[in-house]
Amino acid sequence: MNSLCVYCGSSIGFSDAYADGARKLASAMAARRIAMVYGGGNVGLMGVIADEVLRLGGHVTGVIPKALMDKEVGHTGLSKLYIVNNMHERKALMAELSDGFIAMPGGIGTLEELFEMFTWSQLGFHEKPLGLLNINGFYDSLLQFLQHTVNARFLKQEHLALLHNASDPVNLLDALQQARPPHLPKWINKDDL
Repeated sequence: MNSLCVYCGSSIGFSDAYADGARKLASAMAARRIAMVYGGGNVGLMGVIADEVLRLGGHVTGVIPKALMDKEVGHTGLSKLYIVNNMHERKALMAELSDGFIAMPGGIGTLEELFEMFTWSQLGFHEKPLGLLNINGFYDSLLQFLQHTVNARFLKQEHLALLHNASDPVNLLDALQQARPPHLPKWINKDDL
């Protein structure tokens, strides 16, 4: 695993634990020489993790739409910065440049990016591992809801297992580096009920 896409908030969140978790993930990635790909912002958790990876001598690639760059939220000190036309191009390039995906705490943009990659994994469009850095139980309610979708037979348990979950960045990186997504049909048949 040479590069990981990190999805995270453009806000810092209410707890210092989120920024601390971002710095711990940066340290774990730098120790393994895993480059970071992210949305290119210099604000919120995005800025925290990018700055820390860079401070530790790591490589950071940002991908940001021109409209956001023009609003002066783009990070100008990155190893590489791509300025693209729109959010669709942003997400596609981030996915192309990455060997796996991690979602840290964030808002609906973070969730949307994560769920697109989760869906693509479920459909077999990629075989890259996915993980949640579940700082302070941030994603506990989401995981409970996803288990509910399994119980209601809208998602297979094996597909839910594609999404790794850990509160410690080292444990999460270990899980992602060892992950081998299975080849499973997406659809749930009557026989599965």
